[in-house]
Amino acid sequence: MPLTARREEINMGWLSAGADYEVSLERGRVVARNRQGKPLKSLPKALRDADVVVGLRQLSEWLKRHELSCRREVEQWMIRSLPVPTTVICEVWADDSWRTPLRDLVVVPLDDAGRWDTDRAGLLRDADPEKGLGVVDLDGESGRLTVEQVVLPHPVRLPELADLREFAADLGVRQATLQLFREVWTRPESDDERRREVSRYAGGRYKELRHVQARTTSAGYRVQGGAASLRVWEDGIPIVASVWIGEGDPLYETETGPLNFTGRAGEAVALAAVGPVAWSEGMRMAANLYAGRVVDEDGEQA
Repeated sequence: MPLTARREEINMGWLSAGADYEVSLERGRVVARNRQGKPLKSLPKALRDADVVVGLRQLSEWLKRHELSCRREVEQWMIRSLPVPTTVICEVWADDSWRTPLRDLVVVPLDDAGRWDTDRAGLLRDADPEKGLGVVDLDGESGRLTVEQVVLPHPVRLPELADLREFAADLGVRQATLQLFREVWTRPESDDERRREVSRYAGGRYKELRHVQARTTSAGYRVQGGAASLRVWEDGIPIVASVWIGEGDPLYETETGPLNFTGRAGEAVALAAVGPVAWSEGMRMAANLYAGRVVDEDGEQA
């Protein structure tokens, strides 16, 4: 787990940079002012390689990496619906890089038998080692959860998701981690419908392979062996969702293939055996790649 970066530990104020200037970090950028306190529009040349400026730039880069790491960690907790100790949430809450992606997520307490207690679910608003987790429950009432563990459920596993979305919209909730308003796909009941669905986003044409490769990696997916893929752990079992995007010369034209699912050893997984989260996240990836296809001015594929 990434090191916690508390606000008070990084609020250094203004630092001396020689006899004439002071420097600080402002929204991730090194800024300067003169000794009279007048802000400067740009960093003077004499300061660009100063030790204090280099140190601030390195700190800024570390903070960006830390923030990204926290966002990814919280998203993984949500995608996997992992039990998370409340003590962990309380420990990291003081760090804005953790608090921002955690705030307003739906949390569901676990009972002593490890079962979800959805009747006590709520939107996470606070975390305190002594008081527990502060939540707004689904009746709009504020309360506290003092259980040992909670889960941050993937939306496809939340009962009455439409009602939860309406409730959050009424409160003006804006989640930094997409949970309630994350796109979800429900696995169809029949074999024919499932087969049609996994081919729904096939045939998305790209003028150059490198374009779909870039879209894949920028969305956080892997490119391996000519396919875009993601690994989802569902109920402790890994499954890989993949979409063929092509291989060879990155300047060649290519198009997306259907969605496939494989198990731990690379064996094909029957569509009927794919869990709800893996299905939804696989379809979300396929839709994302298809959305980047070449289209004409009328919105049709060129």
